[in-house]
Amino acid sequence: MEILIADDDIELCQLLKEYLEQEDIRVKFCHDGQQAVEFIGSHTFDLLILDVMMPIKNGFDTLVELRKTSNLPIIMLTAKGDKIDRIVGLEMGADDYVAKPCDPRELVARIRAVTRRSKNSASNGSINTSNNERIEQDDLVLNRNNRQVLVDGKDIELTSTEFDFLVLLLENAGSLVTRKKLSLDVLGKRLQTFDRSIDMHISHLRKKLGVTKNGIERIKTLRGNGYQYLI
Repeated sequence: MEILIADDDIELCQLLKEYLEQEDIRVKFCHDGQQAVEFIGSHTFDLLILDVMMPIKNGFDTLVELRKTSNLPIIMLTAKGDKIDRIVGLEMGADDYVAKPCDPRELVARIRAVTRRSKNSASNGSINTSNNERIEQDDLVLNRNNRQVLVDGKDIELTSTEFDFLVLLLENAGSLVTRKKLSLDVLGKRLQTFDRSIDMHISHLRKKLGVTKNGIERIKTLRGNGYQYLI
């Protein structure tokens, strides 16, 4: 696995590089957002760790630019306790976030969880399928093998996290999927009090999928419990 770290804290980059390489994760780093865009345009990485506060092009602007052309898994580095940065990052298409100063062990766990999601989709049953790789629900078609989603024949670009949330919801269409299950099965972590990451991913997913031909929302919020894909 090879990742890119974009952070203007040179000392932190070096420390993370030394730790991650002990975990068999190859690391390259750069120190501003524009460099990150250029690196990703000319190299192949499995994941990007992106700091919010950087010179030339900050993390949010970098994320917006990358998401125009790339579904590369991205973990944002945010200031400790800054919930606004976390929410904004998730709304813009980040897959996860880690607060600084970060515990390297937690970072490794998040890296492995996010990259695993980007390479493997859930495989526990299906609905309205011609085979285990295809799920159909009304005008929506999801293909696991190439991780493609079509709505009324139009290709919908999803991040790896959004895709896996959708798979889990479709597999349980018509039934409640709890926030706890979404967190464990998709994000690979226990649900934390006041953690809004699931809500942000679902909100982003809703916007991308749009409503059905009948003008009905596809995903219903069951407040305090979780979400349901309507059938």
